[in-house]
Amino acid sequence: MVQLQRTGAVGIILMNRPEKRNALSPEMVQSLQSSFEQAAADPGIRSIVLRGNGPAFCAGADLAYLQKMATNSSMENLADSFGLMTLMRTISECPKPVIAMVHGPAIAGGCGLATVCDFVIAGTGKARFGYSEVAIGFVPAIVMVFLLRRLSDTQARRLVLSAEIIQADEAVRIGLATRHVADDDLESEVMHLAEHLAGLSADSIALSKQMFTALHGMSIDAGLSYAATVNAFARSTQDCQNGIANFLNKQKT
Repeated sequence: MVQLQRTGAVGIILMNRPEKRNALSPEMVQSLQSSFEQAAADPGIRSIVLRGNGPAFCAGADLAYLQKMATNSSMENLADSFGLMTLMRTISECPKPVIAMVHGPAIAGGCGLATVCDFVIAGTGKARFGYSEVAIGFVPAIVMVFLLRRLSDTQARRLVLSAEIIQADEAVRIGLATRHVADDDLESEVMHLAEHLAGLSADSIALSKQMFTALHGMSIDAGLSYAATVNAFARSTQDCQNGIANFLNKQKT
């Protein structure tokens, strides 16, 4: 259902339900959760790529599961919601940089998965993005917490309230995607970025990601105080000390 592969220092998390367009079910969510936890804990993995097998990145909720939702008890639905919430938070707060490689449709929950990644690289021709939940009487409630940190209120309302499906270039324009590249170049471009990120300071990236999360909602005074503390701590890390030593050595030569 989900496979964790490794190429050098890059972990590749592959959603592998092509016959279901990698649709989300409780089992799929749990499998993704386990894969991200494993990748985060592996010291040999320094960057992560999330991708889908088959024509779609992820087409949202599994149809069989949608039917089951209607007969679930409130406690069962709440448990499922907490599972999805935990996955979204795990991806967003992963200490390692996460890239969504979107080669096809990323719809509803699939668009949510892309939204919580640090980078979203989309194929120009076939990638599609959209929150279609309101079209079936549902609400993209969990991902809205993250979407409002990524997009302006105007663009978030546009996508959520209209259920509009947008192409890769528009996703880049509004800030939902990082960039789009030709479909044939997508995999090589994503791997190039992943390898670049894997070569950077793991400590610095992890601390920077923590700051992106923590600074939201802070006052300027609280934010600056927190930033000064992180700045001081970063200077004591081995990565920083090694980086400064290497830089100074280069200046001498």
